[in-house]
Amino acid sequence: MNAEIIACGTELLLGQIEDTNSSYISRKLAEAGISVFFRTTAGDNAGRLVLAISAAARRADAVIITGGLGPTVDDITRDAVSEFTGRKIIPREDILLNLDEFFKKRGVKMPESNRVQAGIPDGAEIIKNSRGTAPGFILEHEGKVIACMPGVPYEMKPMLTDTVIPYLLKKSGENAAVIKYTSLKVAAMPESAVNDAIKDMFESYENPSIGILAHHTEIELRVTAKAGSVVKADEMINKVKLEIKKRLGDNLYGENEETLHSLLAKALTAEKLTISTAESCTSGIIAARLTETPGSSSYYRGGINAYSNDVKAGVLGVDSVVIKEHGAVSPECACEMAVKCAELFKTDCAISVTGIAGPDGGTAEKPVGLVYVGIYYKEAVCVHKFLFSGNREIIRQRAAVMALFEMLKTVNRMGK
Repeated sequence: MNAEIIACGTELLLGQIEDTNSSYISRKLAEAGISVFFRTTAGDNAGRLVLAISAAARRADAVIITGGLGPTVDDITRDAVSEFTGRKIIPREDILLNLDEFFKKRGVKMPESNRVQAGIPDGAEIIKNSRGTAPGFILEHEGKVIACMPGVPYEMKPMLTDTVIPYLLKKSGENAAVIKYTSLKVAAMPESAVNDAIKDMFESYENPSIGILAHHTEIELRVTAKAGSVVKADEMINKVKLEIKKRLGDNLYGENEETLHSLLAKALTAEKLTISTAESCTSGIIAARLTETPGSSSYYRGGINAYSNDVKAGVLGVDSVVIKEHGAVSPECACEMAVKCAELFKTDCAISVTGIAGPDGGTAEKPVGLVYVGIYYKEAVCVHKFLFSGNREIIRQRAAVMALFEMLKTVNRMGK
């Protein structure tokens, strides 16, 4: 069984809203073992939507359409499916009663235009919508399945998981399989270095397969396995994970929904440590990340955005001689910032960041992108030097990520 997705809506083509439905549907179909080879976006034009449905039906076993089931004149999915299949749109009294009840519960009279939503192609099976007015429908045409759902994600998601996917799995019979993936997070390695480390795995592994995705601040490795069960797929993925871990070491820091700040929060909590922050060029990004986790007050005491030299010296307590002799962007200043921060907030750990995020302010000796990160842990302090590329925001984000990464490595190493 393979499927094709059509997202209907001129607002999607114009980029006025993001098509999150297609990504969600692809992910859920993959988890169910149903392959997706094409995704199409069509505007609110019945003729062009018919062409999209026709092309999809030639390529796929199932065509899944989202959007265009509302009550307005630009909601043309019903008409397009009717034209493609040659089936008349038949008003359904049961849908009309549900619509009437929907509005009665809200204390308003049903607008006349909503009556159009009670019509679906002849012979189609209704997909009930418990969250809105637009019912979906499924029908089979010349051996292909066509499933239509509303474009509102809140309404579409339960219809997909509760009705459409079970219908497709039943249709596919014993050929159904499980496709599962795990996302592995890699920090402090460029894409090329990751590629060199596991190039042979990229080239030789087919199931599980390995994909690489580069973000501004980290690398993501996607390990995908297809098997007859979730347990078997997990076993296949775990073998690959172990091999990648051997090759990448501590640079492979987490997986799936895990983040550097959530793992650092977990490590600090486990070791009963407290932390504070002194930020210059990142200006509060690290503090914001550390406090995203609920209960962060148990380990995070506070921080200072020491953006100016006056604040570094007058509030944080950095020796003004250090700033004068070495400059605010220097390993000596980063060291002082970390130590003084820990002293000020009385914490076991502290992170300091000072650098040149640009676009101006760089020199030949201290170019834009130069960042020093101070890591304080129980009276010991070390400073890491980085030279980041990118625009101002990317440099700031990369600096925050590397600061969290170095702190996480320190806590994990010292806690053992």
